[in-house]
Amino acid sequence: MQQQQAANPNGKIQLRQPANKLNKTFDRFSAAVTKVTGRPVAFISAVALILIWAATGPLFGYSETWQLIINTGTTIITFLMVFVIQQSQNKDMIALHLKLDELLSTNEKASNRLVNSEGLSEEELEVLKDFYARLSQTAAESQDVFASHSVEEAEKNQEEKEEIRKEQGITGTPPPVQTEGSLFDVDDEQVR
Repeated sequence: MQQQQAANPNGKIQLRQPANKLNKTFDRFSAAVTKVTGRPVAFISAVALILIWAATGPLFGYSETWQLIINTGTTIITFLMVFVIQQSQNKDMIALHLKLDELLSTNEKASNRLVNSEGLSEEELEVLKDFYARLSQTAAESQDVFASHSVEEAEKNQEEKEEIRKEQGITGTPPPVQTEGSLFDVDDEQVR
């Protein structure tokens, strides 16, 4: 049996036992079904089945049983496909997040605060979204299209502004936008 690696909170990698047989079997099954049903031949087959069903309507006098066959069939298939597709999407999203986390953690200029951002609350994500929208606007207004604007740069600008305010004797600085865990201290002037 193969062992899988998992990162623990202190950064060391530890080995853990693979998922149970049911999970592995369902994972393989959902990957295969998603792959097959995502091909043009599957769509053409579904359309052909609907056309055959529609063509048999006059033979069955467009009866309720004739209608019930297609309604029941499509409902069952749709119901089951929801779970199969969700399994594939969950696995793909985890892999995508891990790849992005790896890129963020290895890039010196990227903010490590965004690693594992999928675990943030909706409010925290909205704060991040607004922050990066403002950074994007600043970059668009900048003469230098290659200018880098990061969270750390914005924090440094904020600290410099606070020092200037103290030197000038200005009090009553605007309150920072905060989320649980104090991800960012951002004010409206920070990215200008």
